[in-house]
Amino acid sequence: MNKVICVFSSSSNTIDNIYFDAASKLGREIAEREDLLLFGGGHTGLMGACARAVHQNNGKVIGVIPEALNLKGVVYENCDELVVTKGMRERKAKMDHRSDAFIALPGGYGTLEEILEIITLKQLRYHNKPIVILNINGFFNHLLEQFETVIHQQFAKSICCDLYYVTDDVADCINYIENYSPMVFEERWLTDVEKQ
Repeated sequence: MNKVICVFSSSSNTIDNIYFDAASKLGREIAEREDLLLFGGGHTGLMGACARAVHQNNGKVIGVIPEALNLKGVVYENCDELVVTKGMRERKAKMDHRSDAFIALPGGYGTLEEILEIITLKQLRYHNKPIVILNINGFFNHLLEQFETVIHQQFAKSICCDLYYVTDDVADCINYIENYSPMVFEERWLTDVEKQ
């Protein structure tokens, strides 16, 4: 195995097939490069599609799911390892700790919350791992515009753009992770206040 790659994504089955195709391609790419998928443990939506593609290509899957969602028809029961947590916060902490890299596929509120938190944790130097926003079909365009507004209005520094990488190409996404060099943080990363 090379890297443990955490994928945040949707659990919806009602979305366009273009997203399912991307999730399946990502799962295949992860398996073919002998990386390991870590995900939210769901059976449905892009989560399930990505996990099934990993298994169809002889890869390994770790699911992390809160006990309230560990239900037949909800959980992906074929996980090579299934970690059941008390709640959502513990779930995210386990996913963060065990992963070498993070990818956001399109998703709903949970996916957006996960990718924003992992970017924030990197900004605050809790980790220095690669983060990729996989912008399939322009799904994240408005979020990325909001990021630009945050920087333009000086709520964050322009270097924050380097915290994550944006692409709409699955192979490029994995290549970025494989070739990632950890960021070098500026001394005055967290604040503009002068030292006393």
